[in-house]
Amino acid sequence: MDSAPADTPDPENAPSDDETQDPEEKPQDLASATEESTLPPDDVAAIDELGKVYQSLRDELAKVIIGQDEVVEQIAICLFSRGHALLMGVPGLAKTLLVSSVSECMDLSFSRIQFTPDLMPADITGTDIIQESAVTGKREFEYIKGPVFANLLLADEINRAPAKTQSALLEAMQENKVTALGHTYELDKPFFVLATQNPIEQEGTYPLPEAQLDRFMFLVEVDYPSEDEERRIARETTGVDHEKLNALVTGKEVVEFQKLVRRMPVPDHIYDYAVEIVRKTRPNSDDAPSWIKEYVGWGAGPRAVQYLVLGAKGRAALRGNYMASLEDIESVAVPVLTHRVITNFAAESQGMTSKRVVERLIEEMRED
Repeated sequence: MDSAPADTPDPENAPSDDETQDPEEKPQDLASATEESTLPPDDVAAIDELGKVYQSLRDELAKVIIGQDEVVEQIAICLFSRGHALLMGVPGLAKTLLVSSVSECMDLSFSRIQFTPDLMPADITGTDIIQESAVTGKREFEYIKGPVFANLLLADEINRAPAKTQSALLEAMQENKVTALGHTYELDKPFFVLATQNPIEQEGTYPLPEAQLDRFMFLVEVDYPSEDEERRIARETTGVDHEKLNALVTGKEVVEFQKLVRRMPVPDHIYDYAVEIVRKTRPNSDDAPSWIKEYVGWGAGPRAVQYLVLGAKGRAALRGNYMASLEDIESVAVPVLTHRVITNFAAESQGMTSKRVVERLIEEMRED
C-alpha cells in the first residue's frame, strides 16, 4: 500500500497541497517539504500510528469532555481529511471547550471569533494600518493579521453576522489564503474551521447561504448528554479546575496524517455508492425515487461525492483499517449530506427533515 499512488485526486474545490505562495507573505508551513517525515515509511505502519494517536486524543479529551464520542470522532475525521465542520447544538454543550481542547491536544494555534451583527470582514481577515518606520521615519502601510491566521479557527455563532462578513471566511476555507487590498497572504497549514450555530434562537440571525454551507464537510449535531453523563458532568465539573492537557501531535504531523488519509485505497463499489446516493438526492434526476421528487427541493452537488469518499477514508484510517468500507461511507453519509439536501414545504408539513431523508436513502440502498 505504501507504493500505491493516490487513487483519489484532491477534490477540485478542496485546498491544494501545491498552492503558489505570494512572494509578499510566506506561510509558516508546518509540513515543509524540506523536513523529513516523522511517520513510518510504510503506509500500513503509518495508519497503525494514526490509530494510536487518535485513541490517545480521545483519552486526553475525555479529561475535560464527558461523552460526545460521536462528535469527537466526526471532528477528528474532518480534521484529518482536510475538511471543515459546522456544529449545530443548543448552548451549554461544551462546543467551544471541545474545539479549544482539540487545539491544545494537537499543539495548534487557536483563534476564536464571536460573530455579531456589527462584525466586519476586516475583523476576521485583518487590515492595513499606517505605521511610522523606526528606520526611515516614513509612514507606510503594515498589514495586521486577523484571527483567521490560525491553525484552528472557531467561528462561534456564525449565523449572527450578515452575509458580507460570513463570506470573509469563504476564500480562507476554500483556498487557504486571504486577499486584502490586492495582496494575497497564505494561511498556515493545517487550517481547520469549526463553526457553531444555535438551532433554537433564530431571531436576528442570517442563515448561511447554500454555497457557504457546501464548504463544510460535515454538519455535526451535538445532542444532550445521557443521564449518566449528565450526572458525571455535575460531579466532575463543579470541583477543582482540570489539569492542562498534553500535546500529543504537532501541526507538521497532522499535515502528514492528512496526506496519509488521501492515500487510503478505496474499492470501486464505494465510489459507486457515493455517486449513487448523491444522485438520488436530486429531485430532477432520473435516479431519484418518487418520494424524493415529492419532498426534496434541491439535492447535493459533486462536492458531496468527494467528501463522502474522503470521510470514509478518514473514518477507516482513524479506526486502524487499511481500506475504506461500506460501513465507513454509510457512517459519514448523514453528516455529509444533511446540510446539502434542501427539503420543500411538503416535507416540512409531513415532518420529513433533511436528516430523515438521508437516513431513509441509506436504509433503501442497504435493502437493494
